[in-house]
Amino acid sequence: MKRAFVFPGQGSQAPGMGRDLAEAFVPARRLFEEVDEALSQHLSRLMFEGPESDLTLTENAQPALLAASLAVIRVLEAEAGFDIAERVAYVAGHSLGEYSAHAAVGTFSVPDAVRLVKRRGQAMQKAVPVGEGAMAALLGLDIEVAREVAAGTAGHGICVVANDNCPGQIVLSGHVAAVEKALVLAAERGARRSIMLPVSAPFHCPLMAPAAEVMEEALGEILLNAPCVPVVANVTAAPTSDPGEIRELLVEQIIRMVRWRETVLSFKQRDVEEVIEIGTGRVLAGLVKRVDRELTALSVGTAAETEELMKRL
Repeated sequence: MKRAFVFPGQGSQAPGMGRDLAEAFVPARRLFEEVDEALSQHLSRLMFEGPESDLTLTENAQPALLAASLAVIRVLEAEAGFDIAERVAYVAGHSLGEYSAHAAVGTFSVPDAVRLVKRRGQAMQKAVPVGEGAMAALLGLDIEVAREVAAGTAGHGICVVANDNCPGQIVLSGHVAAVEKALVLAAERGARRSIMLPVSAPFHCPLMAPAAEVMEEALGEILLNAPCVPVVANVTAAPTSDPGEIRELLVEQIIRMVRWRETVLSFKQRDVEEVIEIGTGRVLAGLVKRVDRELTALSVGTAAETEELMKRL
């Protein structure tokens, strides 16, 4: 049976994340220690204990989520002899999770990965002054109508589709005035619900160009290897194993739409039957089922869930 591993993005973080893994498994504990050392920061303590206000900061949430996902991978490898190259056909991650996916399949080392996402979080936070950008979720509209809504905000600033998550769940990003105008237009076009999201910056839109420049420089400073499993990129919704292309796509990802619905469809088109979300939360497994109910979708992030997965594998 073909399976894909997917890795969650920002928003899935929560105080206590990873703590039971560290208590139950030595490989997980060592992974968290490796991350702390790479960042010269007690990130694991923040993950395990909070406070939530600090954990939610983009520059902390992103490496924390990556660490929680990689801890599960380390446990599978060390405790169950799991070889991701042999047992997984594709990997992908939602936004930040794309970095977790690459780290899991060896595109870059764990220390490089956590330093990259720390820098990414800082750059994304600094790219747009607080209060100038916004994001909003549109529920009940398809991607084409959402694009028309975004286009209808011309004159109010930038507004684009940032995430195509699943049928009926689209996220817009851009200037506050434009996104607020989009909410009015979405209601007129029949959106079931439209809500502003509690985010600190307008991710995945052209306003993030300064952050893309930072990440182009950061990615140019490290070695990228060919991943042992093809990674389905957010920007293209297609698999790639070419380090040069990966570098370019990770830069583009900062300002381009996350094509998650198409990513899940690409799994199905390539005969994947099982999609396993690795890390904190259950967001991606839920989106997978909303895209295609025939796919088996699991979430594995706790010690108990990891134990259960080791038995299944």
